Amino acid sequence: MSLRQTLLSIDWPTGYRKVIIDEVDSTMKEARRRQQYINQPTWILAKNQTKAHGRRGRVWSNPNGNFSATLALKLSEDPANLALRSFVTALALFDTLAYITKASKLLSLKWPNDVLMEDKKVAGILLESFGSGKITDFLLIGVGANLVPLPEGIEPSFGGMVRPTSLSDFGFKINPEDFLVYLAANFDYWEKQLRSSGFSELRKVWLSRAIKIGEMITVRTGLDLYEGIFDTIDDSGNLVLKMDCGIKVIPAGDVYF
Repeated sequence: MSLRQTLLSIDWPTGYRKVIIDEVDSTMKEARRRQQYINQPTWILAKNQTKAHGRRGRVWSNPNGNFSATLALKLSEDPANLALRSFVTALALFDTLAYITKASKLLSLKWPNDVLMEDKKVAGILLESFGSGKITDFLLIGVGANLVPLPEGIEPSFGGMVRPTSLSDFGFKINPEDFLVYLAANFDYWEKQLRSSGFSELRKVWLSRAIKIGEMITVRTGLDLYEGIFDTIDDSGNLVLKMDCGIKVIPAGDVYF
């Protein structure tokens, strides 16, 4: 059975809506424009995205055939729980890529929200939330995955520490629509695990797939740099760094190897 036949045999997750657009500036912006009309979890996939971006406004290269989508969720939660959806999405991406490539040993997860293939960035995640007071009522999860060859001259991420790659570089081919089917099914699985069992089990699986655990890393948070041993992530998904001066718990930042 071909990959396409296998993917299309997977049921689209119950309760999720799918919107496919030929071209848009940004799926994140499109989700915000549709916010008042979204009443169930909705995946928005763009065949062509003209102004894609990642964390901290970084440009995300989006050649024709690449995967760019946003999952819009209406929910009512403490913002402290929102970062956990980054781990849900990372595990879903890992499982999707592992299925397509049948080579999970090539894959690893980079805190807080990247998926690597042979230590090169193949996919990234961006979270944005909206709400009032202490409760968030709208969460956007942007996902970009490099399915096709990238244009020449693309700069490495994180100051040259992590170079980009694509599935095509390893000889794998899949179109964005089929990729979305499996990603949506995997996200639904891990989201249900989070809701039924909490973060503890997801944390164990994420750590088993993470890169650089027990090794020296540097973490940038704003203008500050911290160097130490990547010990673990805690029950809130924060990075725990062992430094000469003691333990540093970091909720958000960029990791350099």
